[in-house]
Amino acid sequence: MKKSPEKIDLSVIILNYNSGSYLAKCLQSLKDSDFKKYQIEFVIPDNTSSDNSIELAKKISLPNSQFVKSPGNIGFSAGNNYGLKFISNPKYVLFLNPDTTVASNTLAGMIEYFDNHSEVDAATCDVILALTGHTQLESHRDFPTPLNAFLHFSGISSNRYFMNHLDYTLVQPINCCVGAFFMLKKSVGDKVNWWNEQYFMYGEDLDFCFKLKANNFKLFFIPNFKITHFQGVSSGLIKTKFKTQASRQTKIRSAKAQTNAMRIFYQENLIKNYSPLWQFIVWRGIDILEIYRVFKAKYL
Repeated sequence: MKKSPEKIDLSVIILNYNSGSYLAKCLQSLKDSDFKKYQIEFVIPDNTSSDNSIELAKKISLPNSQFVKSPGNIGFSAGNNYGLKFISNPKYVLFLNPDTTVASNTLAGMIEYFDNHSEVDAATCDVILALTGHTQLESHRDFPTPLNAFLHFSGISSNRYFMNHLDYTLVQPINCCVGAFFMLKKSVGDKVNWWNEQYFMYGEDLDFCFKLKANNFKLFFIPNFKITHFQGVSSGLIKTKFKTQASRQTKIRSAKAQTNAMRIFYQENLIKNYSPLWQFIVWRGIDILEIYRVFKAKYL
């Protein structure tokens, strides 16, 4: 296990799985970043990729970085937890998707913001979707309570789910963020025991944020700093302007993984708060959503 002898301000964990050239682009953006005043280390665990993403990434020669091989394709939560085994004892930890590029001032700016605002226990930055040029709505959202979920997935309204009533040009506390850029104090991560490994793919970021709130930690949206997210690469659902390039089997697997993550989230965090009738409604609602999504993945 490689350890840096110097005090580390930030450990960045970038979990990779078949990300093609995107991981190399991510590391290049980090190499080009301006964070000279801070000590930052980079750990890149790989979930046994079958492509050349690691080979391409190693050519970037990002300083103070190490590549580690996971025991297998162990999923997002377990893969990130595995990466934690190789970090030093930093003040902060950042989980970053390989399908992102980071603005040059983002790492230093986020560290400085944490240092100057003790109330910030965890935070995300402004995550810009490469496809649209707009902020990814999942960067600022509420928990998927039955009402929020029904309004969102039925297509009636996503305002409650994405907390669209707030002014997201301002720094402010939020309930949930997307896992593409998720930074927190290491002491906070230790307290909540990091990622829940019951989740293989999808839902783990919601669960992590729920644990933060349950333990009275504060999560913030900080739009002063930005990344670009090429959404879909990490899950295999690589999107173009017109359609996904993923196979039908990948889309079906993704649909099932998303709804299974909902089941785990409700079982772990919410279902005990509802009457037997509401519990029945929640479980059947998830079943119906899964049937619809699998049908859509198969035939549309």
